Amino acid sequence: MPTKYADIAKAPKDILSEDYSTKVTLKAKKNAGPVAVTLETARGTGGALSSKVGTKAPADDTVTMPTKYADIAKAPKDILSEDYSTKVTLKAKKNAGPVAVTLETARGTGGALSSKVGTKFAYAGLSFDKVQLTADGGQVLETSLVPCEGVKLSFKGNKGADLGIDYTKGNIFATGVLDVKDMSRFSTSACLGLDSGFTVGGDATYALSGKTGFSAYNVGASYSQGKLFTSVTSASKLSSVNIGCVYKVNPELSVASSTTHTSEKACTVNAIGAAYKAPIGDVKAKIGSDGMISACLIKEVAPKVTLTASGTVSTSDLSNFKYGIGIVM
Repeated sequence: MPTKYADIAKAPKDILSEDYSTKVTLKAKKNAGPVAVTLETARGTGGALSSKVGTKAPADDTVTMPTKYADIAKAPKDILSEDYSTKVTLKAKKNAGPVAVTLETARGTGGALSSKVGTKFAYAGLSFDKVQLTADGGQVLETSLVPCEGVKLSFKGNKGADLGIDYTKGNIFATGVLDVKDMSRFSTSACLGLDSGFTVGGDATYALSGKTGFSAYNVGASYSQGKLFTSVTSASKLSSVNIGCVYKVNPELSVASSTTHTSEKACTVNAIGAAYKAPIGDVKAKIGSDGMISACLIKEVAPKVTLTASGTVSTSDLSNFKYGIGIVM
């Protein structure tokens, strides 16, 4: 483990220098709620007593668990982006022995139904995370393999083909993705969990064909402590900054906001919303800078059957209401 240069010879000093004293002292420590109080008293050469009183907040030695850089701002996105939909869908999952089969059906704008059939299973240490046939005749294949602790290799094939690697150790989470179909790009990211709720990271994409060089790069950080979560991430090669915040008012209610800041415009409020664990289910609502109001209800209507009902309307045209219904079973 790393150490300060001042402590490089600490072991012999502990034996030969520490704890030898000709003083008479008393040191008392006491926690008073969130504050640690220390009283130090020493007897002088004439017998007089001298004291020192100090205080400090208890140290927070918590190390934030590692996360992908893509998820560094996940908390506000979950409230402001997830589960809002204007589609009518049904997703049915069924285990057939060692194989899990999934059937997804969606209703199109004209009322026609389109379906996707998929499965997942594992064999000889290789996980087939998604083997899917889509309504347009497409095919999707996603596999993963864990050759050793902390390393996960993956392959995702659809219209393209990407070979990926995830590496986790301690408080580090790093990823790499190579386009093996066209050999056009390589993407990487890294995230580091620090003490006291901080997470820092960044990502970059390097173009391997055409105009070679870095086609994208960004950095970000998040902080989580108590009821507050805040994330700061850059976009468009550091040309703009996105700030997301979540405040947990109580165990049932959380409020969130998302803003963007650029040199051209100091602040753009993307959305403000809230999530509430109501007796009837989980309720989320938001209003965007475009005047769109959205809300959704997520409820388990039967064992292992979840209903998501959502609606969206513009403040400038209340008659144009769009709804969505999703059932997962």
